Amino acid sequence: MLIIPAIDLIEGRCVRLLQGRFDQATVYGDPFEQLAAFEAAGAEWVHIVDLDGAKDGARRQTSLAGRLSAASGVKIQCGGGVRRKDDLAALFDAGVARVVIGSTAVKQPEEVRHWIEEFGADKICCAFDVRIEEKGAAAVATHGWKETGETSLGDALACYPAGALKHILVTDISRDGALSGPNVALTARLVKDRGDLEIQASGGVSSLADLGALRAAGAAGAIVGKALYEARFTLEDALAG
Repeated sequence: MLIIPAIDLIEGRCVRLLQGRFDQATVYGDPFEQLAAFEAAGAEWVHIVDLDGAKDGARRQTSLAGRLSAASGVKIQCGGGVRRKDDLAALFDAGVARVVIGSTAVKQPEEVRHWIEEFGADKICCAFDVRIEEKGAAAVATHGWKETGETSLGDALACYPAGALKHILVTDISRDGALSGPNVALTARLVKDRGDLEIQASGGVSSLADLGALRAAGAAGAIVGKALYEARFTLEDALAG
């Protein structure tokens, strides 16, 4: 399982949010220093989220993502406010290795399938952020988690039949930034139902045991953020697991 440390960006600074709330942001400092630290620890990939772009597409931090990519030897997976083909092209031109598409993957799946065909399945990851409702149903939230419609995770993924998509990132919103443990059951269910997909689990990782549980569930990758910033464990130890 790939361990992917995360850097969330607001106004050029490295931050972490609690359950996606911009009024619950903790600032951790300079993203270049953080990226260098992740690289020194042995990271192969780093997950970067442009929170300004996610909130307002006109404020996308593409240039910063490019400078971060150029400053490091790690591969950058970057998303946040990617709504048009031009947004993908700009990030690829900036040096990003893989682009993450969130709300648009839910709202415009046909368009996104065309982008995957054009750019390649390895270069695009579709992100599905979910709220767990009564009886365990997973409802997809979009637009910075402000909108939760009637689309279930299963229905959203059904728009991408086998062969149309390779990488997905699934976040249980209730656990994001809360250090409450990941939704292992959701990951295991997805692995069983969609064995054609490489699933990155996000939200709630707080310990090396959590990573072990996700690995046992069959996750292809785990996004780790606040646990590293709060020194719950080291990236070196996570990578050694």
